[in-house]
Amino acid sequence: MTQRILLIEDEPGLVMTLSDRLTSENYAVEAAHDGETGLAQATSGFFDLILLDVMLPRRGGFDVCRDLRQRGVTTPIIMLTARGQTIDKVIGLKLGADDYVTKPFEMLELLARVEAQLRRTTHSSSVELSPGGYQFGDVRVDFRRAEVCRGLEVVELSAKEFKLLRYMIEHRGAALSRDELLNEVWGYDISVSTRTVDVHIAGLRQKLEANQRHPQFIVTVHGLGYRFAG
Repeated sequence: MTQRILLIEDEPGLVMTLSDRLTSENYAVEAAHDGETGLAQATSGFFDLILLDVMLPRRGGFDVCRDLRQRGVTTPIIMLTARGQTIDKVIGLKLGADDYVTKPFEMLELLARVEAQLRRTTHSSSVELSPGGYQFGDVRVDFRRAEVCRGLEVVELSAKEFKLLRYMIEHRGAALSRDELLNEVWGYDISVSTRTVDVHIAGLRQKLEANQRHPQFIVTVHGLGYRFAG
């Protein structure tokens, strides 16, 4: 599956250069040209990585990084900046950034850092536990025991919530319509409406997401339905 990168950068030339190069490396790139827009895009959609400039109009990169972490967004962040002082790097890392690249940078170095962060995320946050289990973030799902744990606590799911979660995990990355979820999880019971899907999705988000208003794993596909992005 193509990995998605959000580039939050206000220099048009650099946006074009980075977008073209990352696209040529088979990444899907979206760009935001100011901090407010970047924050909105990062919290409303799913991305595998964020490239975040420090000096941005409307909202600075440090503020964007802090706000994303406070909202429960755990997407890896690599900060891009013309600043080279150690204190700026320390501030960025303390606010939740995962890496820091100082402009001007070599494209090969940036690509290597991008690959390293994506590889680390793939191994740590979306890990198959066994043929009968799956993990995303701090949530562990045991299919054989029909048990879900978040951290050290067992999460109580209804039978339909568990079946919905399992179906979404088994089809992770795919956009799933409400009708498909309704048919696969509830069957062809004509007394059940697509609104039922929304209610159960809201329940799963409340129990499993760090911030249910800005979900990281059970995300909305506008105009269609939902996608599991774990």
